[in-house]
Amino acid sequence: MEWINDANVLIVGLGLIGGSYARALKRLGYHVLAMDKDPEAINYALEEKIIDEGAVDDSLIPKADCLILALYPSIVTDWVRTYQHLFKSHVIITDVTGIKSAIVSDVQEILREDAEFIAAHPMAGREVYGVKNSDDRIFRDANYIVVPTDKNTEKAIHWCKNLGRILGFQRISELTPREHDSMIAYVSQLTHCIAVALMTCDDNEKLRDYTGDSFRDLTRIARINEDMWTELFFMNREPLLDRIDSFIGEMESIREMIAKEDAKGLKEKMRLSTKRRLLFDK
Repeated sequence: MEWINDANVLIVGLGLIGGSYARALKRLGYHVLAMDKDPEAINYALEEKIIDEGAVDDSLIPKADCLILALYPSIVTDWVRTYQHLFKSHVIITDVTGIKSAIVSDVQEILREDAEFIAAHPMAGREVYGVKNSDDRIFRDANYIVVPTDKNTEKAIHWCKNLGRILGFQRISELTPREHDSMIAYVSQLTHCIAVALMTCDDNEKLRDYTGDSFRDLTRIARINEDMWTELFFMNREPLLDRIDSFIGEMESIREMIAKEDAKGLKEKMRLSTKRRLLFDK
């Protein structure tokens, strides 16, 4: 299915990311439906004209030409199992979850033959939650990862990449579920672990009086949704543990260089860090 303006797009889960998808698609002229268990979220989105129609029940599912599942990862498979009898024939489904190996194969295994699930991960977010804080500007200059399997058609992969383009993402990549989870364990989950550790290894309540930009930048993501991130850490346990072990190894190496006053080794480590970080500025 191509992206056409008369398609009914149903967003399931009207939080920060679901709400931001809704804002972008509504602004671009798509007919946006939303389903959420919280009536306040639906009412707010309707009042602010973020969506065209909303419901706290399953009444909008049969109208949807495509579905965007903005749900916690642990409930995606059960949601599809529960509601797929209401899907239109040939509906296409995508998601926004930050873990893939534990979800994609299960969803594709149980899904009706006349529907298709193509996974995706918008690498965007904020340290606030809910549709009231949604903002489609978070997609600008951000990355979008499409995660197909051998069960996906080229048509669906193209559709999903095109969704990333119309939402405004700068770079669109394609990874397998395993590649995705290994990379996300490093660039997202490990960084959240580090931010949490930085904020919990010192109990000085007056840190804000002494810190500069470096500490604030490193701990920006320490304001964390403990329910969602605990799910993500556990569901991606092995790749994340590997990345944590690698990081601990690097910290131990740096510690040893400092303890032995190994200026040559420490400077070489810093030069390597600078070289790799410069790739972000190209």
